[in-house]
Amino acid sequence: MARGPALRRLADEVLEAPDLPAVALLLTRTLPGTLGAPGATLLLWNRQLDSFEVLSPGETRPRPLRPGQDGGSAPAARFLLSDGEVLETPAGAEGGGMLIPLMARSGLVGMLVLSAAPDRKGPPLRRDEAPLVSRLAARAALAIQNHLYQRELIESERMAALGAMASMLAHDFRGPMTVIRGYAETLQVPGLSEDEIHRRADLIVQMVDRLQRMTMETLDFAREGGRLARRSMDAADLVAALCADLTEQLPSLELVCDLHVPRGTAAAVDVDKLRRAVTNIAANARDAMGGAGRLHLQAQLHDGPEAGARLVLVLADEGPGVPAEIRENLFDPFVTRGKKGGTGLGLAVARRFVEDHGGALELMPEGAGGGACFRIVLPLQPPATDTAP
Repeated sequence: MARGPALRRLADEVLEAPDLPAVALLLTRTLPGTLGAPGATLLLWNRQLDSFEVLSPGETRPRPLRPGQDGGSAPAARFLLSDGEVLETPAGAEGGGMLIPLMARSGLVGMLVLSAAPDRKGPPLRRDEAPLVSRLAARAALAIQNHLYQRELIESERMAALGAMASMLAHDFRGPMTVIRGYAETLQVPGLSEDEIHRRADLIVQMVDRLQRMTMETLDFAREGGRLARRSMDAADLVAALCADLTEQLPSLELVCDLHVPRGTAAAVDVDKLRRAVTNIAANARDAMGGAGRLHLQAQLHDGPEAGARLVLVLADEGPGVPAEIRENLFDPFVTRGKKGGTGLGLAVARRFVEDHGGALELMPEGAGGGACFRIVLPLQPPATDTAP
């Protein structure tokens, strides 16, 4: 019975297999079935470990090759398929098993060990079929190589995302951790009144709660956008709280607040995310000014017939300004102005949280003082499409 057409179809199918398990299924079930062999074992070469791994049908990830364990060892092979020729190994095993190397451009990517029937003394394929199986093995090696590269790329991207998330947390934890350490140390000062001890302990608890919220917000950032925990408060109270918070978290800054927000306008915002956005901008300003300096915060309301009430915040420092070469991509992750210890995540997080509100964060042209100037335009009421709880 001619098996050539089936082998040619199978050679085409391995190139079209959607993933590594599909390739394994074709090589360890379909190919043996076509050749009338009892089965086959697919071994993949692990470049990092310099060892073979077994990929069985139905499994998504290969397992280490451990001789003596069920399903963990390959059958012995008496024959070798090399460049379309069937060779008998000098010290071949009993039976008719065949070793089929899977060679790609990068080198060896695996081995296919084809079993033979117990009563068969010859190889599990006819010699005229050897060139077709060699061609199939070459295509299988190419497919396996592509799928392994894809898996390695996914793993590296996953590790890069985890690294970015860890860096983001480390960046944003600095402020609250500094406050916690400072107040924890002052609790040991003798002579504190009971009321003062309670006040400082409450501030420590608040900072710990904020760290927990920041962790969840960072996870939201990693998921390409997050939900907002909006709560309603007066806009005048909101900007006053932002000023007080900057004074608390960044005591080395001389904060100049110019607030023109009358009472009576409700703001439905996620206060924690807005606070983080403003604090990140202010922290960047502090670092750019060498750890201390003057920061101007202006706040006013704009009211439009279509957009409704919007809060406009302008933060301007008196530092050296933003270098021209990074102004265009300043809000991209990991872009930094050369600050010692800077990660370049603060402004990326700030923009994400402002845009979560339907607002905008932009870098303004440098003023007469030459420092950096940022403007936040924030709708005070959620848009109709906002699905936040």
